[in-house]
Amino acid sequence: MQFHNPTILYFLVLLIIPVLVHLFQLQKFVKVPFTNVALLQKLVQETRKSSRLKKWLILCTRLLLFSAILFAFSQPYISNKNTTENQQTFIYLDNSLSTNTSGEKGDLLQISAKEIIENASQKDIYSLQTNDAFFKDITYSELKNELLKIKNTSKKIELNSVLLKINSLKNNKTNTSFKNILISDYQHTYNKKFTNVTPSFSAIKIEAIKKDNISIDSVFISNTNNNNLTLNVVVKNQGEEKKNIPIAIFNDTKLISKQSYSIKKDALKTIPFTIQNQDTFLGKIQVTFSDTFSFDNTFYFSINATKKTNVLSIGNETNFMSKIFTEDEFNFTQSSLQNVNYNTIQKQQLIVLNELEKIPEILSKSILEFSKKGGNIVVIPNENSNLESYNIFLEKFENTKIGAKISDTLKITDINFSHPLFINVFQNKVLNFQYPTTSSHYPISSKNSSKIISFENGLPFISQIKNDEQNLYLFSSAINKNNSNFMNSPLIVPVFYNFGIMSFQHSKIYYYLDEENKIDIETNLEKDEILNISNATSSFIPEQQTFQNKVSITTNEQPNNAGFYYILRKKDTLQTVAFNTPKEESAVQFLDLTSLKESNPKMTVSNDISTVFKDLNENNEVHWLWKWFLALAIVSLLLEIFILKFYKP
Repeated sequence: MQFHNPTILYFLVLLIIPVLVHLFQLQKFVKVPFTNVALLQKLVQETRKSSRLKKWLILCTRLLLFSAILFAFSQPYISNKNTTENQQTFIYLDNSLSTNTSGEKGDLLQISAKEIIENASQKDIYSLQTNDAFFKDITYSELKNELLKIKNTSKKIELNSVLLKINSLKNNKTNTSFKNILISDYQHTYNKKFTNVTPSFSAIKIEAIKKDNISIDSVFISNTNNNNLTLNVVVKNQGEEKKNIPIAIFNDTKLISKQSYSIKKDALKTIPFTIQNQDTFLGKIQVTFSDTFSFDNTFYFSINATKKTNVLSIGNETNFMSKIFTEDEFNFTQSSLQNVNYNTIQKQQLIVLNELEKIPEILSKSILEFSKKGGNIVVIPNENSNLESYNIFLEKFENTKIGAKISDTLKITDINFSHPLFINVFQNKVLNFQYPTTSSHYPISSKNSSKIISFENGLPFISQIKNDEQNLYLFSSAINKNNSNFMNSPLIVPVFYNFGIMSFQHSKIYYYLDEENKIDIETNLEKDEILNISNATSSFIPEQQTFQNKVSITTNEQPNNAGFYYILRKKDTLQTVAFNTPKEESAVQFLDLTSLKESNPKMTVSNDISTVFKDLNENNEVHWLWKWFLALAIVSLLLEIFILKFYKP
């Protein structure tokens, strides 16, 4: 038994007063002369005993009366929680795309929301976390309103982020009792997210009926000519072998081609389509099959008019660049220093200063202007570089300088695999390959640079110097055959190819939602003019950076739904891009919470929402006892009245 106002119980000490009064009460006896008291002696003794008993009974009833009243005012109760603490329930409801499927009772997300509404206490305060929103300190009615509006989203939230949110709320509140409930399908992406500081929580796993799935994994183009191209659709099967599955391709709403295919158990299959080569193609691929997830049976892609990246090499003429910057992707031009057409510099996306002995002032100014307008620069020094002209040019890039040449043969051994230049280049980290070497190099010092490739002694071979406006790739050594065998290394192709590809982010044939995507749009905007992205149902202004000849757009938080989106300048469509749901959501691999619980003792496991909330409500239920003590006080008062009125000693 607990007390809401325990301080009132201190007044029980005052009950000693009536006891003392009773014990020390002095009675005065009146003497009455009587001739013979022998016959009255027995009667007097019996009367005194009865009177004393009556007084003790009255004392007990009064003590019981006052005690009951004091206990009633102290508000005693029976409960598993302390009524002086606030009760808050934290609920994480996973509304990722993987919960957009059918369980035993219906749609996983909607049924979960319904059961929370039906079983949650109307007295508690709640915090609701979903994958795309957080609602803090809300009442039951507010919780109900948010759950009725909940929808699936492509956005993902890591489970450790949810647990950190719980700890943050707990640390910011005092005198509050927390109950944490995490409702999810616990897709494999949640694995290994628990730590020693994990708060206690109830894990409720919601499960789909079906356990196999067909999804469109990716799309790529091959065998392009003037008339046709081959569109390759990669389909992924999770589960048993499947046969005669229909698949169709549309150009916007027009059916272009349709076929059926069979796929083996847990396999990938590439299905080719031959389509007409067009400047604009709004492609939609659709698989007709009833499986675990329906959102991944449709895939969007867009083919826009082919644009090439403009690359200019100034300096020594080389064959390797023309082989890397091929005609199908690049407009590549080589020019000697004497024959540079300065009028074309500002039209380039990438300029390579290839082993110039000296960087003239007029060229330096043109290149710096080009750089400030968003152009990328690659600088490869000469074996006999004029350091003064180089450093006058380089100091404009974060105070970068190169020192005197060091003639020392060094191996090029270290690759920064996490650098954006090498994303999707290596499947695994290459730790043992034939290291290229250089005979001499120039030490680089810079205020702000990152290593891309390094020598065996840790000094940079290729550095990136970047700020909000400028982007420079700087070699510390000449790479001609007299000074280095880097041209013979497999590294040279991805390095220079990605120099070109990353200089202008042409739109891809598709993007994924909830990822950072960069798109460059060739256009000249007026002052205070911006681009926006829209479709038939939504419109938003993306993060963008304006340069003289292009606008660099970055999307991340938006858009929210798969489909086609139009990049607009006022009302003019500059480009059409396609977004698809993240393919990770198509996985049908889920955690076994029972085995996971063995390493997480603070975690309780259930698959029934109503049971968890029922137990929570029972634990939080308060049984007040003050009414019983008030009734006892009334009974005590009635007993005293009864004794006084009817008990005659």
